[in-house]
Formats: sequence, C-alpha cells, structure tokens
Amino acid sequence: MTRASLLLAALGGLLTVAVQPALAADVKITPLGSHDGEFCALDRAMIFEDPDGTRILYDAGRTVRGADDPRLGKIDGVLLSHAHGDHLGDIHSTAANAGECGKPDFAAKDVPSSNTEKIVVAKKAKFFVGGEMNLWFGARIPAAGGDAAQVVTLRTGAMNKLGGVSIWSVPAAHSNGVSPAFLSGDLAKELQSNGLTAYVGPAGGYVLRFSNGLTVYLSGDTGMIADQEAVIQRQFHAKLAVLNIGDVFTTGPAEAAYVINDLVKPAAVIPSHANEAATKDGKLLPNTRTATFKAAVHVPVYLR
Repeated sequence: MTRASLLLAALGGLLTVAVQPALAADVKITPLGSHDGEFCALDRAMIFEDPDGTRILYDAGRTVRGADDPRLGKIDGVLLSHAHGDHLGDIHSTAANAGECGKPDFAAKDVPSSNTEKIVVAKKAKFFVGGEMNLWFGARIPAAGGDAAQVVTLRTGAMNKLGGVSIWSVPAAHSNGVSPAFLSGDLAKELQSNGLTAYVGPAGGYVLRFSNGLTVYLSGDTGMIADQEAVIQRQFHAKLAVLNIGDVFTTGPAEAAYVINDLVKPAAVIPSHANEAATKDGKLLPNTRTATFKAAVHVPVYLR
C-alpha cells in the first residue's frame, strides 16, 4: 500500500493507517521520495511528526528538494544514520518526478557542503549524529551559517529528547566513510588519489519513542545483527520498523524478512532503501526485491 503519509497510532500494539483527519494521539509519517505516490530507487527520507507537533527529518539524502522543499515545513530535528552521499545528500532533485523512478534526476549539486547541512542551517534544527560525526559537523555547521550548538552527539546506547520524542542511538553494521567530494584542500586530493574515504566513526540507527507510546526502529543501512533482537525487540519492544532492504549495501529482502519475522518482531514494517523502482502507478511491481520482502514477512507492509 502506497500513501503520501501514514498516520500511526499505538493502540493496543496495533498499527493503523488513518484515512480520516489525524487524531490527537496519532504519529504522522510522511515519506519524501523522488516521485509522487511511488516507492523509488533512492527514496530514504521521512518526516516523523509527534502528536505534540515536534517534526523530525530522517536521512534527507537526495530526494528532499533542498531546504526550500515545501514538503518540509517546520523541522525541529534532523537524524543522520551515516555520511554516505545517498543519505547525507551530495546532490538533490530540484523538481517533483524528475527523471524516472528507477533513475531519478538530481540536478542540484551540494558538495562540498550537503543537502542535510543546508536543511539543518535553514531550519535552525537540532542535528543528531553518532560516531565521530559530531566533531566533523561541529565545525561544518557554523561554517555554513549555523550554530555549533545545533549539533547533538548521540552515540550508541545514549538517549536525548526533542519535544515529546525520546531518541536513542542504536547499532548498525555498515561503513561510514566520508567521500572526498565533501572535503576540500590537500586532504581531499590525497584521499581521492588513493581511493580512500575519511572515516567518521561507526554508522548507526535510531529508536524513536513518541509521546503516545509508539516506538519506531529506524535501521539505517545495516546487515543482520544480534542487537535487533536483544536491543530493538527485547529492550525497546518496537512496534514499527523502517528497514533498509536493498541488498549489497544492506540486508537483502530475504535477510530483511528474517530480521522482521525472527528478530525485531514489530506489528508492521515500512521498507526503505530498496534501490529499485518498486512501484508503478502506486502499485507494487512483481519480481522486485520489495515484492519478495513483502511476500516473506508476517506483518503488514506499508510502502512509502
């Protein structure tokens, strides 16, 4: 099922998709993909809105159309799972539905800055990062016109709050190298010539607990890890998972289905980072990774 936004309520552990105006207890989730009504190859970004009005942007990447994207509205916090270009945003779309769903057109260049940093500065948002990214962004955000105090360090196991939302950093199994394209000077040249990236600590995911009690797991880019059972399921009891399923760089569809069915065990899941055109005219395409994942999981699947 594909919708512009999902209205989620933690009622008896159930996930509901509301078709009526939002109730006061609802959490609103809005995907910010490249093509309206579709789940496309580079779609990662989502906005989570708490019942108290707190709005959090997750992994802006390339499909948020810059800081002036009208879909953004007020943004209080920004989450970044790791600094790869498709999550941080080395380029971005300038118009809705540009290019094809399987190959969106990203006409705007953001490097050596990034789409995410420009959004953080323009929205005066808190910027939650793990690993060693706080040191890097602690210098870059002021240089871009923001305030170093906007950068919030949130390493694995830590918790911070934004409005009524509790935010935990949780582990992910992935790399976190900064491309030389985001850097400048001799360091950028040396890294580029040697085929290296600048490491900024481990990648991660997040757990969000909203003021109505709904707990959501944001996997980031990850493989299968024991923490998905020991931490996400047994400690946090996440009712909704946003899981990256694209294979090669993350769990593939079969592995992702195992994570949902046997490790996290949420009430529902939103697949992300499929690296394919998963839908056409809002309908799931057969013979896709996303279709394979949907057929293998035992809980409702909501496409972005």
